[in-house]
Amino acid sequence: MTKRVYLLAGALSVFSLVACQSMEHGTGQRVSATLDSRSGSNVKGTVDFVSQGHDILVTGKFSGLKPNAEQGFHVHEKGDCSATDATSAGGHFNPNTASHGMPGSGSNHAGDMPNIKSDNNGNAIYSAKLSGFSVSSGPSGILGRSVVVHRDPDDYKSQPAGNSGPRIACGLIQ
Repeated sequence: MTKRVYLLAGALSVFSLVACQSMEHGTGQRVSATLDSRSGSNVKGTVDFVSQGHDILVTGKFSGLKPNAEQGFHVHEKGDCSATDATSAGGHFNPNTASHGMPGSGSNHAGDMPNIKSDNNGNAIYSAKLSGFSVSSGPSGILGRSVVVHRDPDDYKSQPAGNSGPRIACGLIQ
């Protein structure tokens, strides 16, 4: 009987440790955004952000993009898409004051994401696993911020925003 109690206690300790780690890293937390056209474009889309331990899985569906092209895609600092050109969303989300760059390079804004690549009909399905931000409302969190599609591809070099051109769609992350 004593061995069973110790085994059960040990199993509960391991379970508690795993549960605490999952909660600490926010596994399963989800936020999303519905993007509306800006700057005279016809771009629409939806984006989901799902916490998976230390990473965030970003998935999206877009329409109205330039066919067979790449468009810059970023989380912006303000949750405000009210301006017709989406400038109300502010600059790229950058809580660590890093330089703009390729996501995962070690020198990039938290809001820097890989470009969207459209098909010959101007549609795109997007998926990327990223880190450097959280699915929350804290200082490193994206909840309440905005996500923006740009007209041109991000070159991942030019400062401060990758030379990705006008903002053609914007959505509040909620």
